Amino acid sequence: MSTQTETRAFDVARVRADFPALALTVHGKPLVYLDNAATSHKPRAVLDAERTFYETMNANVHRGVHTLSERATEAYEGARARVARFVGAQSADQLVWTRGTTEAVNLVAYSFVRPRLKPGDAIVVTQLEHHSNIVPWQMLCAETGARLLVAPIDDSGAVVPGSFERLVQEPGVKFAAFAHVSNALGTVLPVLRMTQAAHAAGVPVLIDGAQAVPHMKVDVAALDCDFYAFSGHKMFAPTGIGALIGKAAHLEAMPPWQGGGDMIASVSFEKTTYNRVPFKFEAGTPNIAGAIGLGAAVHYLGAVGLEKIARYEHELLVYATEALAKVPGLTLVGTAREKASVLSFTLDYAHPHDIGTILDGEGVAIRTGHHCAQPVMERFGIPATARASLAFYNTREEIDALVTALAKVREMFGS
Repeated sequence: MSTQTETRAFDVARVRADFPALALTVHGKPLVYLDNAATSHKPRAVLDAERTFYETMNANVHRGVHTLSERATEAYEGARARVARFVGAQSADQLVWTRGTTEAVNLVAYSFVRPRLKPGDAIVVTQLEHHSNIVPWQMLCAETGARLLVAPIDDSGAVVPGSFERLVQEPGVKFAAFAHVSNALGTVLPVLRMTQAAHAAGVPVLIDGAQAVPHMKVDVAALDCDFYAFSGHKMFAPTGIGALIGKAAHLEAMPPWQGGGDMIASVSFEKTTYNRVPFKFEAGTPNIAGAIGLGAAVHYLGAVGLEKIARYEHELLVYATEALAKVPGLTLVGTAREKASVLSFTLDYAHPHDIGTILDGEGVAIRTGHHCAQPVMERFGIPATARASLAFYNTREEIDALVTALAKVREMFGS
């Protein structure tokens, strides 16, 4: 089957009809939403799932014997099982609900890694990381006297071959954390090879999957990673919900991170007994509606088909890359061979913030700035980029609209 035939087989118009926000207008122009790496829009299936919870089963989970509580608990735990299956976890008990990737990384940092560190030990990351996968490790290093080791990236935005493998073999390395897909450049990291290299050196790993799960099939069991974290709002689900997948043995051995309701089995003033995994990490009333919405989102993605989504997005990325390459004065930042649907770029005659402002006037939404990845910007000697990030509901016509809007920028700032 040809690429063009495969593209036609993906009914993007039908997909777009499922997303109410895509029908919006901005400044009198049809919305062209190219900021999906920051957050994605939500299909009606997700919006309906949240509404159904509040209208028909609004109650706290795990704590009531009345009908609404039982309905809420069933839906909430059903979502846990569905999301766990979606990423290949062997058991629903391996999934801990969090507010998102950031909270998941911090949970691992303080419950799993912190007790293992002493002065002189080390944690390994890459130069591609989002701040959420840098700052928690810096904080631990400051508290314990440990070191942060950084695997560098090359001019294409890929991790320098062999650099990560050498770092995890250094004496005193206790943990490694790295992105599956770079939010700033779209680079897809060789996470299976990196995990295997770390494990060969006796080093556990965490993979930040926030930018991977919406765009490709993820199988945490096949990756054999110790922890995998992701956020709902990047994958067409509500904000304020995410998940940490952990190996069962690790989760059993880890102490709770927060104390409060639902993470306990019993409490007295003399002693508290903690709940079983995963509940011992879920203190307080959870984001029930968000979890149910995330369950609806993965069901929706499964129905569309992740293989179809990945193929379509790759074709769209190729089209967009070729289109932007023809824009005078435009430089793509991040040209790794393995890339997901992110195009970071600069114009030699306009600041990224000016680019974003003018594009907004044309109805085109992109992100400008350092994308919470300042070390990446420093590596390329730039303060910021303009970033167009794609999803499976975007179209070639929207890429054309981006290019047309960039011509407006050249009219205003170019020579």
